[in-house]
Amino acid sequence: MIQDKTIDPREVEFYTRMAETWWDSEGPFWPLHKLNELRIDYIRSKLCLHFDRDSDADKPLSGLRVLDVGCGGGILSESMALLGASVTGIDVVEKNIRIASLHASRQDLDIDYRMVPAAEVAATGDVFDVVLNMEVVEHVADVDAFMRDCVRLTSDSGVMFVATINRTPLAWLFAIFGAEYVLRWLPRGTHRWSMFQKPADIKKLLAAGDLAVRDAVGVAANPFARSLRLTRSLAVNYMMFCTRAA
Repeated sequence: MIQDKTIDPREVEFYTRMAETWWDSEGPFWPLHKLNELRIDYIRSKLCLHFDRDSDADKPLSGLRVLDVGCGGGILSESMALLGASVTGIDVVEKNIRIASLHASRQDLDIDYRMVPAAEVAATGDVFDVVLNMEVVEHVADVDAFMRDCVRLTSDSGVMFVATINRTPLAWLFAIFGAEYVLRWLPRGTHRWSMFQKPADIKKLLAAGDLAVRDAVGVAANPFARSLRLTRSLAVNYMMFCTRAA
């Protein structure tokens, strides 16, 4: 694997320790399983509209090439494969890739998992119909370079989804203090407020690569019901749907 300045060794070490728990829906990553249920509906809806697909079809994303950047244990990658997409999942944590590959094989899913950074795939000139840049931005050391790589990986007619956490006092209160220290929904150390990115900053990086944000939503949590829902408020977190500006 080539040297990549976007990789943060501290983040790699943290997720290496946590890798074994990816597929435990009641374990430390249970919020991610809940979030996946919510975001896959949003992604499916946007993709079917953009690519003129029947959202009620059994495999509405058949024929689309999808790249899941920072795929972790493969939760989102598998959901996209089940919708018919041809999925490539990449991550820089070796244990994540091993666990994702093992789980996919047990589910009889053909997913191309690779332990490489986005830059290494971009250097090949390969492009994808859909680039999933989900909950990764807040974990990379060089956001500008990482976003450039993701833009390069998006085909001329393709789309990108970006999901991350806003850099606001509310985000610190809910995503770190609340989720990690009070509710203990996430392991302590999952996030660092200094690495959060404001929507305007991400939009600028997308625009530099000729990508425009077509829609943006946030996710609100109900701590009592342990449930999530979409919201138009981006004050804590946000998920963007982006296409070529033209």
